[in-house]
Amino acid sequence: AVVSTQSTGRFVKANLTTLHHISLRSLSSVVDLAGVFPPIVTPFDEKEELYLEKLRKNVGVWKTKGFKGYTVLGSNGEFQYLTIDEKVKIVQTVKYEDPDKKIIVGAGHESTKITKEYVSLLSQAGGDFALIYTPCFYRGSMSASAYLNHFTEIADSSPIPVILYNVPANTGIDLPVETVVTLANHDNIVGIKESGGNVVRIGTIAYKTKDLDFQIVAGSASFMVPSYSVGAVGTVAALANVMGDEVCHLHDLISANKDCLELQHKLIAPNTAVTATFGVAGLKFVCDNVGLYGGPCRSPIQPLDSTQKKKLSAVMANVGIDCSKSSD
Repeated sequence: AVVSTQSTGRFVKANLTTLHHISLRSLSSVVDLAGVFPPIVTPFDEKEELYLEKLRKNVGVWKTKGFKGYTVLGSNGEFQYLTIDEKVKIVQTVKYEDPDKKIIVGAGHESTKITKEYVSLLSQAGGDFALIYTPCFYRGSMSASAYLNHFTEIADSSPIPVILYNVPANTGIDLPVETVVTLANHDNIVGIKESGGNVVRIGTIAYKTKDLDFQIVAGSASFMVPSYSVGAVGTVAALANVMGDEVCHLHDLISANKDCLELQHKLIAPNTAVTATFGVAGLKFVCDNVGLYGGPCRSPIQPLDSTQKKKLSAVMANVGIDCSKSSD
């Protein structure tokens, strides 16, 4: 017998006759990525120490939104600046505060061996999916075969499903489409987060993996509509930290085939402001103005200066968010 469930225009199938041989692919086929997973900020105090009390309070706000889950230890969570002990504590805290939500956990590292260790520890801490970025430091040695080996080894050993993470703005590398398609055939690789915004690429991957249990998640609120129109099913968007209701509403409008362009257009400028223009420091600044705790970033990321604060405040004012009180 075969059961089919619809997920934003995509179908996933679970073969019930093989449930006694449960594989991670069969588990992933009944858990979809359709929805919004904000890449949450990591709170630090003035000494740049982890501030778990503030994280708990932030989750208390986010859990009232319509999120499918959270992306923890992503680029906006400053994962490169955290120790593994800190990463475990963050995942444990989020899971404890909102146990019903799925956690996509950033578990990547430049080393295959260390990534496998991170995945194991972070899955035990409460991670439901492992988000693995494309190694890039030794770029000249990163051939297609190197990537195939890296992601395959990780997926083979991972106790949770793996999501590929293509983020060329940070890595300087676009994971080749054919490599993605090959990896999509792995039983434990269930999707990709596409942060580059190349709609042709997203559509090509969606088409070439349409017969697989493999889903695409848009990595920005700025291109949700075009991404969904060619096959994406969900979103990991920095803007959802501070405009969660609007990002979730846009997801719902697209999924229901309702008029969504006005809202999509509205979200482009603030999304760009808290990502490409002002980065994590900008996102945390806005958090501090909407009832969340943003706080400082870890060095070497610097806080916004007064001019940057005023420019960002002007952008956010256009979407009804008042940051003027802390823009001096």
